[in-house]
Order: sequence, then C-alpha cells, then structure tokens
Amino acid sequence: MEVEHESKREDDDRETLTIDPLSNQFANLNDLCFEFTSLQDLAFRGSWRSILDKIARARKLSLLQKPHEDLIYLAYSVLALTKLHRYTEAAEELHSMPDFDSPRYRYESHPEIYPNRCGSMVPFAIRWLNAEIPLKLGRRQESLDRLYVLLDFVRVRLRERESRGSELGFCVDVWRKREAFVVYSIASHHLSNKEFVVCLELIQGLVRQDSANAELLSRLGYVQVQVGDLEGAKSTFGEVERLMKEGNLGENEFRNLVGRNKALIYLIGKDYVSAVREYDECIERDPTDVVAINNKALCLMYLRDLSDSIKVLESALERVPTFALNETIVVNLCSMYELAYVNHSEIKRTLSNWIARVAPDDFDSSSTRV
Repeated sequence: MEVEHESKREDDDRETLTIDPLSNQFANLNDLCFEFTSLQDLAFRGSWRSILDKIARARKLSLLQKPHEDLIYLAYSVLALTKLHRYTEAAEELHSMPDFDSPRYRYESHPEIYPNRCGSMVPFAIRWLNAEIPLKLGRRQESLDRLYVLLDFVRVRLRERESRGSELGFCVDVWRKREAFVVYSIASHHLSNKEFVVCLELIQGLVRQDSANAELLSRLGYVQVQVGDLEGAKSTFGEVERLMKEGNLGENEFRNLVGRNKALIYLIGKDYVSAVREYDECIERDPTDVVAINNKALCLMYLRDLSDSIKVLESALERVPTFALNETIVVNLCSMYELAYVNHSEIKRTLSNWIARVAPDDFDSSSTRV
C-alpha cells in the first residue's frame, strides 16, 4: 500500500531578463505563441497524443513563425513523449538542440523579431526534461549530474536577478521557485536510493533561505519521517502549525497542509482513529484533497474496515475523477479488492474498463493488475 505525500509540479515558464512578458507584452497567451491555449488545455486534460498530432501538423505546415515558438512546441513535444513513456524519442527530440546556450536561442540574436529584448528563450521545462530523461533510460548518474548542473545554472540566474533589486521582483520569485523545484527533483532521486543524508542537507539548505515557507518545511518533515527522525518531524510540523496560528497561513490549502502533517504523525504512531479524524477535516474543507482521501482509506483498512476504505476510494473516483484518478489510488483500491472479495478479478476488470474510457493518455493501466 502506498501513502501519498505532496507531489511535485512541472514548471515550463519561459526565461527572461526583462519584466513579466505575459502581463506586459501580450494581450493573451495565443499572442505569445501559436495556439498556446490549445496546447495548455490538451495538457491539462492529459491528451498527450493529441498534442503530438497538433505539433506534427504545425511543423508540417510551417505554422510556427518565430524561433521561440519552435522551442515552446519542442518543450511540449518532449513532455508529451515523456508522459507516454516514449523516452528514447524524447531524447532524440532534445538532440535537435545540441547547445542550449547557443546564440541562436537568444533574443538579441534576432533583433528584427524581438526588439529591445535580451536573454535566453529556451523554456525552463526543456532544461529540466533534458536532466530527467537519462534516468528514464537507465542512466541515473548522468541524470543526477545534469540536475546538479541545472541547479548551478538556476542559482547563477537567481543571484543576477537579486542583485538588481525590486526592479525584477517577479523574476526573482520565479527563479526561487525553480531553485526549489530542482532541489526537490534531486532530493527525490537521492531519497529513492536511500541516500538520506544528502537529501536532508538539500532540503535544509532551502529552509535556511526561507524558514517561513510552510510547504518547504513540510517537505523537510516528510524526509525526516523517511529517515526515522520522528521527533524532528514533529518539531518541523509544529513550526508549520505555528505559522498558521500566527495568521500567515489562513487559507484552506494551508489548513489542510497542517492537517495532513498531523495525520501523518498519527498514522506512523498507529493511531489510525485520530488520523482518520484529521483526514476527514481536510476532505470537508477540500473534497479534491486526494492525499487525504487516499490516506484516510489506508487508515480505515488498517482498522480492518475494508468495506468503508473501499467506499472512500470508489466515491472519490466517482465524485472527482480528474483529481482522484491516479496510479497510487488505483493500486491501493485494487489491493483492497483482492483482500475483500473472492471475485476480485471481475471487479478489477470492471474498474479497468472504466479507466480505459476516462483516464488521460499517460495513465498506467497496469496499476489495476488485471
């Protein structure tokens, strides 16, 4: 059974040395790039095959008129291929860009198209995918090396923007988020390989820079749980709760973060009744909180209430399929079916058929274990 924590997000914002281009130079996203809103909509719905078809058509008909549009479509192409587990093809797409720092990918190299603009036009997502894909091809060390190079790149850009003060406030925030994102990526690789000390040092380094970041503190607590430092985790989670009580974190999103942290400590201590109570409060505040939904079901299972644990996951799939339909929840639900029913194969097949109709293209159908 799998307990869920926070998930990492993919960030495909474009790099710039000027003020925010999206709020300053373009009336809408389609002005930024050819049919950009359509790409975003397809990605949100998980229609990765449709994205590849759209990209192939745009390239065939030469619909992309500017260099940065080619790069944005390349980013979506690599992302779609990665989502569909076509990692070799994704790597081949990236090989079409031999040097991310080539002058041809800088705005000032095309003054007739981008007057008064400077800096790289390479989407950050391309740099991150270029670092992650070797891992999918079985080259873990190469992937880690690239991620550390990317982290150095991000930190150099962050220092450049911080040195210019409030003039680039928006850009500083973006690059800080990118720094945290890359650190999370590196830490997750070390954590999966049980390299706990390195993982803790990475997260603690971010905390020293931003000690009032509740999400960051919570991630530190999750790592402390993984290494068995329960007292350290309790202290870290207590700091998150203190931030909320001081009025810094009043929204339901942060209240749920505190609730999930408390529930996790209860769960580890095998106080499943108290954990269920915390998760119930989270779900009442936000019915789409799939971490709380999944972990509540697990606690009920540990309390030997398989019937209700199954109902929790089935209800979530019915009510909020866009949020609840992920491999972790499906794996756990199928495990519960196997424990609860003699005819679990037939029940799982019914679930698998429903998933085939509604799931995004990148959903791993093997999670039903039919």
